Amino acid sequence: MSENVVHLHKPTDPPAGTANVTTLTVVPDPAPPAPVPLWVRSGRAIKNGVTHEHTKATMRGIARHSIYTFNGGRIVARRTWDGRTGSRYERMIRAAEAAGNLELAQEWEERLQRFRAARHHRRMDLLHSPVDAAKGVAVGAGMGVGVLVALGVVMAINTGQVGDVVTPLSATIDFIALLIRIVQVVWGPLLTIGPFLALLALWSVGRRQQAAPNWALPVNVRSGEGEPITPSIVVKALRDLGISPLKTAIKEMGDAGASMLGPIRIAGCGVEVDVTLPSGVATDEVQKRRRKLAENLTRHEHEVFITIPEAARTVRLWIADSGALDEPIGPSPLVTDETMTANYKTGKAPWGQDLRGDAAELSVYQRHLLVTGLSNQGKTAALRSLALWLALDRTVQFWIADLKGIGDWAMFDGIAQILIEGPSDDHVIQATEMVEDAVEEMNRRIEERRQDSTVVFEPLIVVVDEAQLAFMCPVVGEDKRPYGGSKATSRYFMAVRKIHNQGRAVDVLMWQGTQDPTDQNLPKLVREGAHTRASLVVGTESQSRMALGDKAVNGGAAPHLLRQGLDKGTLVVASDGITIPAGQASITVRTHFIDDEPAAEIAARAKALRDGVATLRVVDHTEERDALADIAAVIGDTARLRTDEVLKRLHALDTAVYREWNNGRLKRLLEEHGEEPKKSHGVMVVRRDDVARALANRDTDGSASAVQ
Repeated sequence: MSENVVHLHKPTDPPAGTANVTTLTVVPDPAPPAPVPLWVRSGRAIKNGVTHEHTKATMRGIARHSIYTFNGGRIVARRTWDGRTGSRYERMIRAAEAAGNLELAQEWEERLQRFRAARHHRRMDLLHSPVDAAKGVAVGAGMGVGVLVALGVVMAINTGQVGDVVTPLSATIDFIALLIRIVQVVWGPLLTIGPFLALLALWSVGRRQQAAPNWALPVNVRSGEGEPITPSIVVKALRDLGISPLKTAIKEMGDAGASMLGPIRIAGCGVEVDVTLPSGVATDEVQKRRRKLAENLTRHEHEVFITIPEAARTVRLWIADSGALDEPIGPSPLVTDETMTANYKTGKAPWGQDLRGDAAELSVYQRHLLVTGLSNQGKTAALRSLALWLALDRTVQFWIADLKGIGDWAMFDGIAQILIEGPSDDHVIQATEMVEDAVEEMNRRIEERRQDSTVVFEPLIVVVDEAQLAFMCPVVGEDKRPYGGSKATSRYFMAVRKIHNQGRAVDVLMWQGTQDPTDQNLPKLVREGAHTRASLVVGTESQSRMALGDKAVNGGAAPHLLRQGLDKGTLVVASDGITIPAGQASITVRTHFIDDEPAAEIAARAKALRDGVATLRVVDHTEERDALADIAAVIGDTARLRTDEVLKRLHALDTAVYREWNNGRLKRLLEEHGEEPKKSHGVMVVRRDDVARALANRDTDGSASAVQ
């Protein structure tokens, strides 16, 4: 029995001897789309036409000019009403009373009384004016006719014609008739175009006042000047902040909230007003809504500053004129006044302008300085401008380490005794040793002050720019102490702390510039040791607190709200060396920018004031020095010099080499060559002739007095 096998799977390989067959599938053309109905196409065209930007601009223009005319009429009517009544004075009285300025309110009330008295006098005069006017017309007409007749008589006598007597009178009558005919001709067109001229005048008034809603104004006007700051605008902006207790309190106030405001004062390129908040509203609630408040005042966030004065429940608003903060300030007086000098103790550096437009001047006398901020925001320029001013005091010494190393401080070559430039670890090590040498100089001065309380020292300014590189340096010295870090074994950190603790007493001051402050690259003890703390724009509020301290930030200082790249050179400063408005903990300063070329010119003036300074470009503690030659060099042409003064000058010549020297070391050196210090008037001195003989003796013996 045979069975048929049915295969359920199609074989993949065709049977042998079967040719490959290609199957073509014919795809018919797609059916044409259904035609779009006419009403749909018409609707789309109408929609596109209505929503097109040109259509919107046209409609805004029509609405704007129509509203100009309407509101122009309102403005003219209001002015007319104010001129005829005492409403203007009454408004001023209410505003002064709401602001609590009773003296101003009394002054406006006196003006209102004078206005009413003058108006009553004018109205009483109207009772007699018709009779007086009739008399005046009669007298004027009679005199006019008399003059014309007299003129005619003169003409008649002159010509011998009796008819000339009435000639002037007849000419006058003809002239009057001509005027009447002109009026008859012009009167009709005037009646026709008169209303259009009146509307044009009203439109012009409205256009000058921009009397139209903001949405109807041109784009350049909408984004340009903000609204003038008035009490009603400030109150409305506060009401709309979203603080429920504040909004409720304003609604319940009988004067619509005007009693909260102090006088609005012109303050530089803006206005300033104190706002006394109602009970239940904290000052920090307003501070946290700075952006919303600025937008309610039609300003950008950076154009509104909120500070906390001493008065309880009070915030002080400074509101800039729209766009004013984007305008540059003028050049530094250091550039424009070539006769300017400096005084470390009594002078103040012309640093820039505050927001009120007043000069911002900083005293650096016995004040350590810290300037911080993000990169490329003007930190070095702000720090350098202070140093350039102080360089004009010839008594001030500078030790400078520029750890950026691109020539920003190159003009101090010939002014600074030490100038280190470079970003490498070797440069950081040299900068650290420079600061440690400053500590030794400080200790020497302190010891000298103990022996003589009347001694006065020349100021020594130790500048480290890009100090974050020193704090972050990973190198460990041979003594197993790290150069960087913030521990008790960290060399740079501890040297800075020592200067902060005692340096100001002997005029050894530490100036530092750092970037992007953190606890790692700007330790807390160092930043809190600076008397003057200034911050450019930083990234976060926590960095603002690192830069300026909690007190300044709680009082309204907000460098983290400055605009990176747009507010270059704008500093928030916390210091007792600068004039800060009463009740505030900080001040915002827009610093003068001094470019490299004018900075070099200022430095040249500073060099001209000095006898010549040999700037040590690299601190090299391995260099051998000729001690006798150095002593001869520091004595110079002086016949004799006190030993402590010789040691002081040697220390200034090379602190690293001579910092351990004392009177005994100096005496031993001279004794080695057959000389020694002697007393003059009870004081040990070194004589120039003795040093010269010691040099001669050494040259004869062929020995060398080198120190390392």
